[in-house]
Amino acid sequence: MKNIIFFVLTLFASVCLAQDKLPLVYLPVKATIHFISPEPIQYVDISSKQLAGDLPLKNVLRLKLRDTSKFFDSAILTVAGEKFIAQYRLVPGYAGVPTEIEILPPDTHPLDISGIGFSQNQLRSMATNLISAKAGKPRESATAYGIHGLVNHIYSVGDYLFLDIAYRNKTRIKYDIADFHFSIEDKKIAKAANSQSIPIVPELELYNIPAFSRNYRNVFVLRKLSIPGNKVLKVELSEKQVSGRVLTLSIPYQDILDADALPN
Repeated sequence: MKNIIFFVLTLFASVCLAQDKLPLVYLPVKATIHFISPEPIQYVDISSKQLAGDLPLKNVLRLKLRDTSKFFDSAILTVAGEKFIAQYRLVPGYAGVPTEIEILPPDTHPLDISGIGFSQNQLRSMATNLISAKAGKPRESATAYGIHGLVNHIYSVGDYLFLDIAYRNKTRIKYDIADFHFSIEDKKIAKAANSQSIPIVPELELYNIPAFSRNYRNVFVLRKLSIPGNKVLKVELSEKQVSGRVLTLSIPYQDILDADALPN
């Protein structure tokens, strides 16, 4: 019996000690605090039902006391991103304390989640480095309605493909972008009923550019994919107007197999 009591007391002391080591955040009454994450938030746990939280943005957690809460002592907040987990101890605060909390590396622990791959920040950093390099000789090209499309580079790293794509507008009419559509389709379509289109959603589009007058260049990140020999990866650029210009770039599987290694 003494051993059981000693074990329980030791466990309770360990939990209290672990909580004391957590970063302390003051939660003022009648105020909202925001936790700013360096990457999209995947999971949140709040140990007290007296607190309410939501995600107004992918990387922002908004937290406040519920209106019905009459008493608040403390709570443990857990926030998990794509590659990290962080915990904070929340205690009652007073007016004037910081209401914007940045989740910093010293407050986090790394996560090794199978299948997650690179975080959005890591992908964006790599894509930014790629677009700063010289375009070089294009892999594929296409021209229609005065718009010339180019696949400058195809890079591969881990489970990701980086497509460096550019367009040149040879007309004097500005091109208002409606959408980019990625899909795997047949090389040659004999009958519409027999054709099959498999849509692909990019993991990342480096820049959100609504229009261009002359030149456009961007990097799109796709998950690694396999394409049968009779199919190609198609990139379709469409214009906003009803009679808008549409340009399709076709990328054969061999180009993907010949993808360059991501430069350091």
